[in-house]
Formats: sequence, C-alpha cells, structure tokens
Amino acid sequence: MSGQKSAREFAAQMSMRQGRWRLYVALMNTTEQWPEHRFGRSIPTFTDRTNALSVLGFEPVPGAEWTWTEDSEIPDDPASPVVLIAAIRVRSWSGVSA
Repeated sequence: MSGQKSAREFAAQMSMRQGRWRLYVALMNTTEQWPEHRFGRSIPTFTDRTNALSVLGFEPVPGAEWTWTEDSEIPDDPASPVVLIAAIRVRSWSGVSA
C-alpha cells in the first residue's frame, strides 16, 4: 500500500423541490451539514451535475452511473404526485474531509 488515504465514498442524490432541482451528498453517520447545490428551473444535464459535484468537492466513482427512482410525495397514496430521485456513487476529492 502506498500510504495514501483513499477517498471516501458517498451517495449523491438529486431531486426536485419547489420547482427546482437540488443535488446533495448524503454524509451518513455524521453531524456535518450535507453539501448541496441548487439548480435553476431547467433539468440539469449530465455535465451540469458533474460540474456541481466538482464544486462540492466530489466526483463520480469510476464506472458509476446515474440511476433514477420513482417515489411518492405522500407515501402509500396512489394518487400522490410522483417524485423522481436520481442517485450516483461519488467519492471525495483528495484533501476533502467530508
């Protein structure tokens, strides 16, 4: 082993709230505030999402792909509006202690 500390991996998620997409990195088992980026009203492109992750100090794990999940705004209500959630595995850049 080279002695370098490997980057920690996290789940980044993107969802829409109040008509705007937001991207956040879930820092589980910590009291730290989750890094977050809010986009405008247009749907963020792949490049937009990658750039936002970079600004937050993260990058997609090599080979990771965005996955999309459909959820309900109101659990167990089949008439509830749909909520789309995108997720990808990310790792912190070297030097980021997230």
